[in-house]
Amino acid sequence: MPRKTPADFTALDRPDVLTLLFHPRKTDRSVDDRAGTREIRIPVEGDVHVGARFHMAHANGPCVLFFHGNGEIVSDYDDVGPLFNRLGINLMVVDYRGYGFSDGNPTVAAMMADCHRIFEFAEDWKVENRFAGPLIVMGRSLGSASALELAATRGERIDGLVIESGFAWAGPLLRLLGVDPDRIGFDESSGFANVDKIRTFSGPTVIIHAEFDHIIPFTDGKALFAASGAEDKVLVKIPGANHNDIFMRGLDRYLEAMMHLAEKLS
Repeated sequence: MPRKTPADFTALDRPDVLTLLFHPRKTDRSVDDRAGTREIRIPVEGDVHVGARFHMAHANGPCVLFFHGNGEIVSDYDDVGPLFNRLGINLMVVDYRGYGFSDGNPTVAAMMADCHRIFEFAEDWKVENRFAGPLIVMGRSLGSASALELAATRGERIDGLVIESGFAWAGPLLRLLGVDPDRIGFDESSGFANVDKIRTFSGPTVIIHAEFDHIIPFTDGKALFAASGAEDKVLVKIPGANHNDIFMRGLDRYLEAMMHLAEKLS
């Protein structure tokens, strides 16, 4: 099992903590979808929907379900989608509540619950639209929590896993953001448990991390790699990069890692 005690995000879902954890940006929906790109609203709870943008170009290619980082929204990946498409990879970028053109407000509990509904929607969407390629789940930074939650609970339905700038432990990250885990009663063992979760996934796994990440240190990437239960796993270090310039500084290495994973699953 990924953890010995149930996840309890009550300590994190306090108003004073949420303002430090989440930095949502809003945007309107695009009027017209570009060729090969679709904007979608995914139902997650009642009348609440989260926004998504699917860059779909190759019906038989792998589909990457991507949970982005904090402070980002799906439109930030409009330039990345075509790069993935040129490699034969479809990119499905999803927002969190309160981000982009999503409804509601972000909370940790909602984020961790919504990833399951998003996953089921993505699976059904693939079938309905006749996209037959393998499904890769990917998470960047904050999104690593959603990706690893799915890897631990839906692993048999996931063909590959990519963690980019992911955190192994929440405590140090919370402290960096100005939150004292002891003061709010946050227990690492009953929270995200990313290190425990990655142990449960045995499919091909890629860990991408910046060498000089000042928010989530490279040691977190190494810890996730060491804990990974996959026999086929790769650790990609982006030399000279920091948390927010990893793609700019490591474009070639980044895309090469994605291409190799796609080829393995083809």
